[in-house]
Amino acid sequence: MPDTSSRLLVACFCAAWCRTCDDYTHVFDTLKAQCVENADLVWVDIEDQADVLDTIDVDNFPTLLISDAEHVYFWGPLLPHLATASQLVGRVVSGDMPATDAPDILALNQRLRTTLFN
Repeated sequence: MPDTSSRLLVACFCAAWCRTCDDYTHVFDTLKAQCVENADLVWVDIEDQADVLDTIDVDNFPTLLISDAEHVYFWGPLLPHLATASQLVGRVVSGDMPATDAPDILALNQRLRTTLFN
């Protein structure tokens, strides 16, 4: 199994019925083409993968999580705007984005990585 500890994760938490989330498919495709090679971009359907969320509620769609194995750098709603998403990822890659210390979001990151990479 490859080492995923240094990989950047960009996860879009969405719902199948959310039309705004549908618009993110184009943004994600472009981000995948632009992103550093050491990144994974994934969709998390909040209904199909509710176990990953545990007790965390996603009230606004789409919601992005940008993290590495130990830190979460962004967690929040973000409309499908390529320039903004690119800028956020770029700030994380350049080390110019502070990490959050919210225990519930850090635990979410670990659950998501365990689900995706194990």
